[in-house]
Amino acid sequence: MTRSPARQGRKETLASKADVHALYQQAVQCVEAEIDFVDETFAALRGRKARHLREDFCGTAHAACEWVRRRRTNRAVAIDIDADVLEWGRRHNVEPLGRSSRRIELVHADVLEADRTGMDAVLAMNFSYWVLHDRAGLRAYFEKVLDALVEDGVFFLDAYGGYDAFREMKETTENDGFTYIWDQAWYDPITGRNRCRIHFRFPDGSRIRDAFVYEWRLWTLPEIREVLQEAGFCDVTVYWQGTDEKTGEGNGEFAPAEHGEADAGWITYITALK
Repeated sequence: MTRSPARQGRKETLASKADVHALYQQAVQCVEAEIDFVDETFAALRGRKARHLREDFCGTAHAACEWVRRRRTNRAVAIDIDADVLEWGRRHNVEPLGRSSRRIELVHADVLEADRTGMDAVLAMNFSYWVLHDRAGLRAYFEKVLDALVEDGVFFLDAYGGYDAFREMKETTENDGFTYIWDQAWYDPITGRNRCRIHFRFPDGSRIRDAFVYEWRLWTLPEIREVLQEAGFCDVTVYWQGTDEKTGEGNGEFAPAEHGEADAGWITYITALK
């Protein structure tokens, strides 16, 4: 993943004053809803509350910080290979936790080499594990996660798809003070590789192009489930999102499903049990 904010000459603009990580957290993440799902689903599956959580490919460790806010007994490990983004997360997300920041550990490492074990839950969200482009690499990562979990641990992932996922297209979403642009710039149907970009546009006409660029493998749900099972997970469940009857959009409620709909676009959660 690369980050290269495009500045608009020497004139001060909204783009030149913006922080791409803050914009990302506002436009892309909803860690409150994500941790709600993790917390409630773990309790439903295992009959107890999780305490130790590991956020892989954590970026700014936004979800890990939300986890430690939930209960005084909660602890988190957040792992990412990018030292700069981890430092941003330390300053803007971890340190504001005050004394609770002692319950979160930031680890600068490749997730395939990290050795933090004894976890109740491991998270790989925002399709982050799609940086692993081949089946062997994906299976090796899943095997590492399996080893990191306690005996009744749960692995949480997300995925997206639908027939629009294979298109080269742009989608814009209005946010408070800026427009978020999701750009599916390139897709190769033979390799399954794709390149996705995030841009931001502001009311004064300034822009940040290629704020984030992702070189991914567009993994399908059958592939993900199969590789999880090959890695040794015994029970893999897809949680399909319900539909709001008025808008026709997702309603934010996810339930276990054996079958989905052939929608243009969908997002799911996945759980895998040790």
